[in-house]
Amino acid sequence: MDVMEGVVTMAQESRFQLTDDRGVSHLFILSHSAAAEPDQLAPLSRQQARVRVHYTTPENVIGLLAHAISTAR
Repeated sequence: MDVMEGVVTMAQESRFQLTDDRGVSHLFILSHSAAAEPDQLAPLSRQQARVRVHYTTPENVIGLLAHAISTAR
């Protein structure tokens, strides 16, 4: 599983955008087995929270599949 850190810049339902330290934005979709709920994404976006995401790259899907999200420092 890969790991990425960055700032949550947008959130909608079970999708969110994370902007990494290079300024590149990535689209994530919460996995059904994720250790997070969709309603937890909006506050992270409002706060422009820095997070660490454990994810996989699925086939035939535009975006990355987030399995775990935690706040980063």
